[in-house]
Amino acid sequence: MSNKVHEYRGETITVRFDGSKCIHSRNCVLGLPSVFQANATEPWIQPDNGALEDIVAAAHNCPSGAITYERLDGGPAERKPEINVIRVLENGPLAVHADLRIQGHEPTTRATLCRCGASKNKPYCDGSHTTTGFAATGEPATEASEALEARGGRLEVTPFPNGPLGIAGNVEICAGTGRTLNRTTRSALCRCGHSQNKPYCDGSHNAAGFTTD
Repeated sequence: MSNKVHEYRGETITVRFDGSKCIHSRNCVLGLPSVFQANATEPWIQPDNGALEDIVAAAHNCPSGAITYERLDGGPAERKPEINVIRVLENGPLAVHADLRIQGHEPTTRATLCRCGASKNKPYCDGSHTTTGFAATGEPATEASEALEARGGRLEVTPFPNGPLGIAGNVEICAGTGRTLNRTTRSALCRCGHSQNKPYCDGSHNAAGFTTD
């Protein structure tokens, strides 16, 4: 386990927090403040202050995957979603909910991936879009697409060096509000912040001199 991950053990559940992935969506502290205590000194997560199922739901509502859990009551682990979805967030990252395999990283079901180009924790978002003033709509135009025969299964993401995010697998790309933008099994998504066709790559990373080092 990464030394960036902190564990908070309760009687029925262990909650883990990976600060390197957190985008401060605040879903946890707003949804379950008795457990996730904003601005508190350590330990800021108190698993015994809430019902187990409420904590599980709060973890599932964390778009970045920064919050995960291990049930100690013999209950089920987090299930892989039936529908793989990538949401394009307004002026922000790509929020992925899928049976996700990001090249070079541990399997997960939730992640927020940088699309501004400025993150110091690529391919993950680190909130740099807020300090750089990144502006990109979360409501791009819908493209004509056919319904997928299968909507789940493994979604592979390949962060190409100095280039886009290669996507392979069944996925629905959606606006931040949930509107379907595209249904596809293969795509290249911009992560340099310069594409004129966001969220898709148009090759602008070459002219922009984008680097992922």
